[in-house]
Amino acid sequence: MLLVLILAAGLWGIGYIAGVSRAARTLSVAVLLGGVILAQLILPDGHPLREATGGSAALWLILAGFVVLVVLYSRGLKALRKRADQTSTQKPDPPSDRFTETELNRYARHIVLRELGGPGQKRLKKARVLVIGAGGLGAPALQYLAAGGVGTIGVIDDDVVENANLQRQVIHRDGNIGMPKVFSAQQAMEAQNPNVVVLPYHRRLGEEIAADLFADFDLILDGTDNFETRYLANRTAVAARKPLISGALSQWEGQLSVFDPANGAPCYQCIFPEAPAEGLAPSCAEAGVIGPLPGVVGSMMAVEAIKVITGAGMALRGEMLIYDALYGESRKITLSRRADCPICGTGAE
Repeated sequence: MLLVLILAAGLWGIGYIAGVSRAARTLSVAVLLGGVILAQLILPDGHPLREATGGSAALWLILAGFVVLVVLYSRGLKALRKRADQTSTQKPDPPSDRFTETELNRYARHIVLRELGGPGQKRLKKARVLVIGAGGLGAPALQYLAAGGVGTIGVIDDDVVENANLQRQVIHRDGNIGMPKVFSAQQAMEAQNPNVVVLPYHRRLGEEIAADLFADFDLILDGTDNFETRYLANRTAVAARKPLISGALSQWEGQLSVFDPANGAPCYQCIFPEAPAEGLAPSCAEAGVIGPLPGVVGSMMAVEAIKVITGAGMALRGEMLIYDALYGESRKITLSRRADCPICGTGAE
């Protein structure tokens, strides 16, 4: 038996050195194995060739069966991986430009608005919007973007639904606790409007993917609660010349603005040159937040998105809207670009 294995190894090695294809080398070894099994079955007991090759066909049949199983398993695994790769890279077909009767009826209140009309609704259907975060701000923004007929909506978040989220993140349900937020949000949006395409990305936004991800969308909404992601989203949006709608919350107060240097507005870092010292801007988990406030500000972000996409009215470029829920007040402040801004200033590359 050892002799046959040495011969098989020799055939494989010589073929490799000679540049013979893997398939041809496999075939040569298979022919050798087949010849040995045939010799064991045909030649009489005690024949020198049988004795030199093991003396029994049983071991060779077991070995051949094992090899066949390994080959079949390997090919099946390769086919599954190829199929998975094709599925992961395949993008859903974009929504059709034409409206069905159901869609016309659904969006009728948009279409009768003078500032939107049919052309505006068609722009919404063609639009591709990315929402960073499926939490307090992302939840209402995603719901209203889907309900309003935005054709393709991406959502990126690496978190899962927790019980403490449900006080304000109304896109999620009690039964979805433990589910990744992007899939919970996708489930709710598709149930609300099956005519939209939802692209969930269950991962954290990082430098390694931000540029490629942003390039695939027309407009970015940032509903995150940490400065690292906010600055990354701003840098990437400015580099891609994409408008960035940013919202923030704290206790009873919310704020939002449209950062769009490509259209003369400042970027996020013009207004917030550096992150505040630790403890000066506590998160919602640390400082608390009134439940409906994210709904108010997140809905405003959706309104700004619709305005940016359709050109209706005046978006909050160069302005910040601040809403104080405790006293029922809102005010706007003017924002200006900084020439020395490292992201969008005159010296920025």
